[in-house]
Amino acid sequence: MKPRVSLQDSTLRKGNFSLRIVPVRSEDAGLYEAQVKYSSEVHSCHVELGVITVTLSPPNPVIENELLLISCNSSHRASLVEACWFHNQHPGPISRTFCSLSGTLSILHPAMSDEGSWRCQLRYSDKEIISATFNLQILGFDGPSNPVVYAAAGSAAD
Repeated sequence: MKPRVSLQDSTLRKGNFSLRIVPVRSEDAGLYEAQVKYSSEVHSCHVELGVITVTLSPPNPVIENELLLISCNSSHRASLVEACWFHNQHPGPISRTFCSLSGTLSILHPAMSDEGSWRCQLRYSDKEIISATFNLQILGFDGPSNPVVYAAAGSAAD
């Protein structure tokens, strides 16, 4: 896993034996064991790393009005009960939510208003809830709805 894995040497003397993985990949999911030997004592702990992946088809950035499929999958072993998608491009109460039995969301004609932060939330039969957030980019025209722009002679027009 090198060079994606590191220990923070500066925190070892303080008792922090955290393992850092950047970037996390799907194949990193699984059980990890840490062993610390101090004098004649051996301490160990086990940590399970679960991984959630969000994939876009076609990949980011998405072109306006082209079919978009967004999939959300997790390494969690229980049965998926529900997948919900939350879109909140603007801070405040403007938000959209979509729920389904699969982890895939279809947007038939993505528009500039679909751009921004999306969160998928997976709910499993064992009551576990897992979520991931990603930023969707849309390539398109975000200008005036009227294609006629007036400008004073001698000034600049955008």
